[in-house]
Amino acid sequence: MTLYIGREASKLWKRICAETTTEINLLLENWKYVLAGLIFQYIHGLAAHGVHYLHRPGPTLQDIGYFLLPELGQDKAYISETVFSFVFLSFVLWTFHPFIFKSKKIYTVLVWCRVLAYLVASQFLRIISFYSTQLPGPNYHCREGSKIAKLPKPSNVLEVLLINFPQGAVYGCGDLIFSSHMIFTLVFVLTYQKYGTRRCIKQFAWLLAIIQSLLILASRKHYTVDVVVAWYTVNLVVFFIDKKLPELPDRSSGNSHFLLPLSTKDKDSKTKEENHKLSNGNSVDPADWA
Repeated sequence: MTLYIGREASKLWKRICAETTTEINLLLENWKYVLAGLIFQYIHGLAAHGVHYLHRPGPTLQDIGYFLLPELGQDKAYISETVFSFVFLSFVLWTFHPFIFKSKKIYTVLVWCRVLAYLVASQFLRIISFYSTQLPGPNYHCREGSKIAKLPKPSNVLEVLLINFPQGAVYGCGDLIFSSHMIFTLVFVLTYQKYGTRRCIKQFAWLLAIIQSLLILASRKHYTVDVVVAWYTVNLVVFFIDKKLPELPDRSSGNSHFLLPLSTKDKDSKTKEENHKLSNGNSVDPADWA
């Protein structure tokens, strides 16, 4: 028994080391895209914090979702955050599963490049939306009478740039017309829908996305229009970005080493080698053409 555990542990360690080497090479080729996507996450948070200074509390707008769904109450607002945290952590863990499991279909770095592209495009549209029109926030801390419904003018630039994280993100107001939580949820669900392998998990993920939408409304964190806009906009963003970007290599075919993206230098050297063979009258191996 001990020998078997030791053998499996050795295999797992070798698998992790091999996968780490592959992912580091991919990260070295794509680090600019990853870094740009992460920087934009801060810009999105900064924009959401900035619009809080412009927020003007007022009566909650008439909303069909509020008529149809019972109000959970301020003491149960954690439910929607719990569901979102589960979706977020589950997706992050799934993207790193190639380091552990033998069945590999994705490269972690390449998937996150694609996910960050979806997020950046959707969040850019979100920023335009809530700066175009400021609505009175329906959340409990955004209503009239709340001390943080309207932020006082900042005393210095650092107060704005530091965005008072995490309180500034949790208790923000004014960033409406496009639900941020639904952007992340739908991007994660759509990504797993395309690159995941378990049908039951895909169905469960879509169910969670629907539940998350209803919980956001029942918690009065967003208006119904914020959720509706997220549902069709994120799907359109993912659709058009997938049309523009090349398909990610599929590792499930067993030829993962052939599917790694070649650098420009590798492509040029391969082309010169093929031209040299042709100029000398030598035929090119069909496998090379493939």
